[in-house]
Amino acid sequence: MICQLNYTKEIKWDYGFLTKKCKDAGIEDKFDAHQMRLRANYVGVFLMLHLFFTILHCTLLLTTCVYLDLIYIDVFCYVALTAVIIAVMWPNINVEFVMRHKFMMSLTSMIAVMAIVSVDLLLNYFHNRNSDWILETIFDVYIILMIYMFFPIPYVLATMLAFSVTITYITYFGFYLGVEHRKKMGYTTRFNQFIVELCNYICLNMMGTYFRVMREIVVRASLLDRHQYVMEDTTLRSARAQERVFLHSILPPQIAEPIQDDIRKRLESMEKQHKMPSIRRTCRIISIQIHTDVTILYADIVNYTMLTTKLPVKRLIALLHALYARFDKAASKYAVQRIKFLGDCYYCVAGLINPDPNHAKCCVDLGLCMIDSIREIRDKVKIDVDMRVGVHSGELFAGVLGAAKLQYDIWDVLIANQLESTGMPGQIHVSERTLQMTDDRYKVYPGTDTARKDHFLRKFNVVTFLITGIDENKTNEFKSFEYLGSTCSIKETNDNGLSLDEELKKMPLGPKGLKEVVYEIFNFKHKKEQKGKSTTAKSEIGSFLLHFHDSRLEYKYIHQPDYMLKYSVLLAWCCGMTLIYVQLFYNQKKDNFSVYVDIVLIITLSMLLFITWYKKICHWRYSTMLHTYSPFTCFLFKIADSLQRSLINRIGIYMYFIISYFCIIALMLNDCDRDEFQLMHIDSIQYKYEPDFMMCFAPWTLTCMVCLIIMMSIIFTRIPFNMRIFIGLLEAISYLIIMFYQYEYVVHTSLTTNPYFLPEYAHCLLILVTLLVIFFKERQTEFDNKINYKWSVELIKKQDDSRIAAQSITILLHNILPAHVVNVYLTSLAKHELYYESYDMVAVMFASLKNFELTLPNLRVLNEIISEFDQILSYYRDKYRVEKIKIVGSTYMAACGLDVQIGLNIKNETRSHDSLIQEVQRARLLLAAFQKKHYSITDEKEEVVFVLTTFALDLMRTLWVCNNDYRNIPIDRDVFNADMSIGISSGEVMAGVVGASQVQYDIWGHAANMASRMDSTGVAGKIHVTQNTALILKKYGIECKYRGMTYVKGQGILPTYFVDIDANYEFNYTQESYDSIAVESESN
Repeated sequence: MICQLNYTKEIKWDYGFLTKKCKDAGIEDKFDAHQMRLRANYVGVFLMLHLFFTILHCTLLLTTCVYLDLIYIDVFCYVALTAVIIAVMWPNINVEFVMRHKFMMSLTSMIAVMAIVSVDLLLNYFHNRNSDWILETIFDVYIILMIYMFFPIPYVLATMLAFSVTITYITYFGFYLGVEHRKKMGYTTRFNQFIVELCNYICLNMMGTYFRVMREIVVRASLLDRHQYVMEDTTLRSARAQERVFLHSILPPQIAEPIQDDIRKRLESMEKQHKMPSIRRTCRIISIQIHTDVTILYADIVNYTMLTTKLPVKRLIALLHALYARFDKAASKYAVQRIKFLGDCYYCVAGLINPDPNHAKCCVDLGLCMIDSIREIRDKVKIDVDMRVGVHSGELFAGVLGAAKLQYDIWDVLIANQLESTGMPGQIHVSERTLQMTDDRYKVYPGTDTARKDHFLRKFNVVTFLITGIDENKTNEFKSFEYLGSTCSIKETNDNGLSLDEELKKMPLGPKGLKEVVYEIFNFKHKKEQKGKSTTAKSEIGSFLLHFHDSRLEYKYIHQPDYMLKYSVLLAWCCGMTLIYVQLFYNQKKDNFSVYVDIVLIITLSMLLFITWYKKICHWRYSTMLHTYSPFTCFLFKIADSLQRSLINRIGIYMYFIISYFCIIALMLNDCDRDEFQLMHIDSIQYKYEPDFMMCFAPWTLTCMVCLIIMMSIIFTRIPFNMRIFIGLLEAISYLIIMFYQYEYVVHTSLTTNPYFLPEYAHCLLILVTLLVIFFKERQTEFDNKINYKWSVELIKKQDDSRIAAQSITILLHNILPAHVVNVYLTSLAKHELYYESYDMVAVMFASLKNFELTLPNLRVLNEIISEFDQILSYYRDKYRVEKIKIVGSTYMAACGLDVQIGLNIKNETRSHDSLIQEVQRARLLLAAFQKKHYSITDEKEEVVFVLTTFALDLMRTLWVCNNDYRNIPIDRDVFNADMSIGISSGEVMAGVVGASQVQYDIWGHAANMASRMDSTGVAGKIHVTQNTALILKKYGIECKYRGMTYVKGQGILPTYFVDIDANYEFNYTQESYDSIAVESESN
């Protein structure tokens, strides 16, 4: 087995890597500022602990000491020291002050340390000189822990200060007490005792350094996660704003928002179920709304048909873009919603998105502006074009139909359409209702004779009028109204998103405790600030054991991998080796059992150290080169990964270290003969000789070792916090019980910290203070870890939201634009530039439901039919690039060949048993046979004609299925009395996006015009094609019947054909094609 080293996850928790990441991200200054706030918080915890320690210590001295003369001096010094410490350190709580005077934290910390160490040593010296009391120092362990854990100084300065304190106490121990009062111990014994004390201080400094490094790692990781969270939030807001602007330019918010929510829910469902959510027809929701008081404007370009025949397609599109861009800008100015354009027809609605009492005036003024714009362009390009405009006020239906290529549309607007068609070029043809909703500032004339004779308008008693312009005497009113119209646009909210500085200020600095109570009592300003801050994070975490109230989140937290396990094991190993050395030092019996136990512990603990660090060592050595590892190395990697990832394995390692420690302590206690020690001590007093100090363990040394064990038990990473606290508390209680009830005489004979103060209480005080200090320190660390984890969960969710938002934008774009156009949308299209494509061969289809009245009940049925058509489209769109262009009323427009890769896509699709692919393969066999008979083919892209005709046939089959499905539904039977006519043409077209507001992809050219004419002149139940299209289909073996000469608007009389389809909706192939297929199959 050969493997590669994967150190990517571990490196993310490396101190150097995180430091570099902060610098690369440009947030090092924010890290320093956040550290200042954290240090200010730590100062508050330190002052509270020191005050508690002073009160407890002084209370014990005053209540337990028999003689108080010397104790009063100690109590006075301790109280004065506490007052000085509070006065010196209190300014550090004010973050703004220390930010302005950064040197204050370091200066005050050094003053506080010097004060504590000086009082501790000077009191010992004082009692020794004046009363011959030999005392133990009380602040040595305490002050070293406080420097590392709570003092507001940088890591380097904290290390230097702690080492200075260590050297001071070592010097005091070695050169004063050792020389002056322990001469009779012997040089070797004194040296070994010195080494034991030195090991104790080294372990204390190692634990302090470990805590500092781990805390900075957690803080930097939290800061980077929060920075990334803010960046993801910015990205998400940008993506959603882009999505909102894009979608709302096409669909009104009341229609768009349910679509956006539905897309996101489907994407989330896909991620949870790891599959596409099923879409059933019963789940379709029709997005149609009724608007009772709006105004509709229909505008049609006069002489457009002439332009399509005389102008090149490229020039025609450029002209349309120039016109529609001006129209869109004018529509935005007058708060009119452009719906869509259909070739030469542009229609829009006022009062649709936001109710507006001036909607009729907005449309009339827009119409006049449009006429002015087209005449201005007409004069520039010297082309004979003009515009007819029809405007009507009333009720309409608006919404979205289908499931693909969503486009906002309106229905029940035939009156406005009829007003446009019966109007006059250069004038606005309005209904009487619209005119009544405007004022008298327009030049108004009676409507056209054509309108008065129109059957449809007479049926609805519509009286019409012509507006030719605005009275010159009321120009100022018109201008003022222009400004009024411009105020109808929707205001955008100024949302700058999250700020990293603001997020860090809101970041909780610690768990809720007594510190908050102290702040509320002594700092009212801080109290008000705290009320303004978010307490969401604190409310989700317990106050004492800091557990997540959400049990699932707590479970995930404690089961996350521990990539810092190796550092905990290293510290635990050092602590274990120190204990073994101390045990060997006091092992006077030299029994083999103790030696065997020590050897086993050294080997097993070293093996754990080697396994957890081996991966790191390999990374150090081979990170810059490609290295293949042996099977044994791979096996060690797997073991290390298992230890990191498994909570059970980590707890096993943790408990093994704890048990090992107590095995060593048990050996030390077993080496001590209590009765013999008591007898020897009594004899030494009676006969006045120095006792043998090595007969039993040194109580203060053992107490310091137990303090190290308690610290190690609590600061071990990624073990449940409540378990570590329980183990530490159990260790403290067990040790005190043993000392008080089993070895009370040994402890009683040890040195004390104050005159007449019982040594038992001094030992108990050190254990208690150590436990409290480590508890509050680890409580802060656990809180930081849980906040970091909570933020990492929020970051993952934010990343998922950003990804879903990006995916939803892509889905929306693909649901409105062809796939190959999506990539260029954010460049040219977003800048309102003209985007177009030219194609030599495209097949275009128009499919219309005949005699289908667009009432609200029928729209519901139409939505089902269009959705079924879109479902069929999804198969063709993926494999054969059939694109839905738009829906006009009850007409479905599609095209095939609108992709530069269309030939490759059609040519290289995989084989399958799908009936569609089988039909295409059959057509290709026919084409190959015809080629051998020298039938000319101009381009391989002509296959798009066959594909689109097959799609048209599938639509006819789908409509037949819908007819059968709705037979048993109680609806109007007239809805399905009609059938569908289909028109198809092929040839050169241009496709693109024109206008300046809404994204609408459309195609132009002779082929598109002819497909529309084939549909309008077709017959229900037939596929009507042009002569060129029929010739292409015949090359694929499809029979096309000659219909005859048909009049086509703009083209005259032309020969047209019907695609031959049998009663089962299958193509009728020519007999020659069957023979050709047989010959081709035999030749293959």
